[in-house]
Amino acid sequence: MAAGLTGIGLQRDDRVAVYLDKRIETVVAIFGASAAGAVFVPVNHLLRPPQVAYILADCDVRVLVTSPERLALLGDSLKGCPALEHVILVDAREEMGQAFAADYAVHGWSEMCQPSYSDQPSGSAGVDLDMAAILYTSGSTGKPKGVVLSHRNLIVGAESVSSYLENTESDVILSALPLSFDAGFSQLTTAFSVGAHTILMNYLVPGDVVRLCAKHQVTGLTCVPPLWIQIADLAWPAEVAQTMRYFANTGGRMPKATLDRLRSHFPAAKPYLMYGLTEAFRSTFLDPAEVDRRPDSIGKAIPNAEIIVARADGSRCEPGEEGELVHRGPLVALGYWNNPERTAERFRPAPGTTTDWRTPEIAVWSGDAVVEDEEGFLYFVGRKDEMIKTSGYRVSPTEIEEVAYDTGMVRDAVALGLDDPRLGHRIVLVASPASGAELDTTGLLAAMKRTLPLYMVPATVVVREQLPRSPNGKFDRALLKRELTS
Repeated sequence: MAAGLTGIGLQRDDRVAVYLDKRIETVVAIFGASAAGAVFVPVNHLLRPPQVAYILADCDVRVLVTSPERLALLGDSLKGCPALEHVILVDAREEMGQAFAADYAVHGWSEMCQPSYSDQPSGSAGVDLDMAAILYTSGSTGKPKGVVLSHRNLIVGAESVSSYLENTESDVILSALPLSFDAGFSQLTTAFSVGAHTILMNYLVPGDVVRLCAKHQVTGLTCVPPLWIQIADLAWPAEVAQTMRYFANTGGRMPKATLDRLRSHFPAAKPYLMYGLTEAFRSTFLDPAEVDRRPDSIGKAIPNAEIIVARADGSRCEPGEEGELVHRGPLVALGYWNNPERTAERFRPAPGTTTDWRTPEIAVWSGDAVVEDEEGFLYFVGRKDEMIKTSGYRVSPTEIEEVAYDTGMVRDAVALGLDDPRLGHRIVLVASPASGAELDTTGLLAAMKRTLPLYMVPATVVVREQLPRSPNGKFDRALLKRELTS
């Protein structure tokens, strides 16, 4: 594949977008682009044509790998992508190239991988700090931003995560999250780094996760909280518990009730509670031996990273003092694609590293508020731009949501702060009822009042059968807020 890409004129640092569901060709295209010295851009296969076209245009994609069906859906939206020169189609018949021919050349998959390209150089010399990938992540406002990752970021991240998860070649890892999501792509890189077996799963319904875990004797499973919440209530075959070695959470705090149910399903499996951000891939994990003592903690720094809790002026916070999580080390991304202003906001000198004799070391300032205890364990408070400010108090939406989950009355819950001229923010809880039940909002609020101070009790509960999710499976807080304020 790398030789084929070089054969059609691909140059070092050119962008190659992969817009496919999970399949062998997807993996080959991604790693083939890397081997050719190019930059791969995995595009979530659930995105709509305008969103896909925006990504392709934003980073000047030169080569697109997709299927005939997906290319047909993109249609005229590709006219806004002037840099696009080549489209490679999997499962394409010979006549399809003529049907799609437009402002770009169309190639079949078999054409790209044919032996005639074997005399082509398969890539250019590079270093580990060269661009390797651009992962697009949704922001709370505006268009998605492209996080640029180096080869070092990807390789060190794979080695770090596989070391604390104790992955080996005997592991069977279910890839349940999108490859366009950093945690989803990590399932691929950690497996490859140790020679493990990866099951490529295109998520359809929660029961598919259970079925594939049983079928393939999965030993490791990583999900985001909304997916864990869905599958925790399902019936799991006994044989899954016999093979599951670990399960891991990322992308938000897992409700304790969900964690308890999963531990009852997999009593011998180690639970890993993790925290990460695309700009630094993975930052912390909680040692499974500490889960019972401090289930609310996001743990400590992963291997080969340092996590600092900093004040706005860059000085370090004292234990128990809330500050911003700052990540330093070789997992720090290169910045945001073609966006120097946003890069300068988030990628800034690491606290305490500025000296006269060296160039400044750049760290990621996460925008997340955390607290560190006396023993060095970190606790997530909330995103700075999601914190609720009501009646003079700063309130973490996570804390409200955890109490809602603890009632056992809700399946999904998102707490939002809506503008209020008197309070600053009025707290609204958007929730879906627990399986097989109707949500008694009066009873829910009464139960929450028994745990929360009055200023943290939601003013309103909005009931939804389903809460909207982003393409990466997280709750779409920004969309909910727009819907409730429009």
